[in-house]
Amino acid sequence: MLTITDLNVHYGGIHALRGISLKVPEKRIVTLVGANGAGKSSLLRAISGLVPATSGSIRFGEKELLGKPSHEIVKEGIAIAPEGRKVFINLSVYENLLMGAYQRMDRDGVEKDLGHVFEIFPRLKERLHQKAATLSGGEQQMLAVGRALMSRPKLLMLDEPSLGLAPLLIRAVFRVIEKIHDTGTTILLIEQNARAALQIADYGYVIETGVIVLDGKGTDLIEDERVKKAYLGESI
Repeated sequence: MLTITDLNVHYGGIHALRGISLKVPEKRIVTLVGANGAGKSSLLRAISGLVPATSGSIRFGEKELLGKPSHEIVKEGIAIAPEGRKVFINLSVYENLLMGAYQRMDRDGVEKDLGHVFEIFPRLKERLHQKAATLSGGEQQMLAVGRALMSRPKLLMLDEPSLGLAPLLIRAVFRVIEKIHDTGTTILLIEQNARAALQIADYGYVIETGVIVLDGKGTDLIEDERVKKAYLGESI
């Protein structure tokens, strides 16, 4: 579904992504793990059209995305739940969800997808008319993911969905990711919680200072001694 080839991204004098290549097959969960500052979020921002790439290719199906504006990339079927949630705090839960569907004209379809979001996140239905600012961190994360789903994406990108959440909520988040995947949505997951991410991933990549240094099946990477030492807190 998504093929990235030799992608380079610069921020001023910083070479954030250095010839990144990876693939996200249709209806799979692919995860990218790495430390803070390794380039994980830069990759999602480049795919979303939020930062320009210096060179390389980002193909979604048969279409080249490099150089396309963000709103066109959303229309192609890619949505992101960004790091830090980025909900509209002065809008209600309902208004936030509608913002996720702002490019859609199929009112009946939007209503149907609202029902789908409420099936996944019943708490959002309970909080429907509350301001997003009044939600807990976990509820705001639900809202960010629900808002992304309202664009009816073929590919859902999740940037650090467990960041800042309590352990019980982290487990709930990963159960929801699997539930969304079971509906047929392809997922690209960016996550510092390497063990949880690799456990649910079909395939994983490890990034360090803008370079992919390891890749393989999620279950295989969990058993890799280098991954254990660097990301799972286990000594060799």
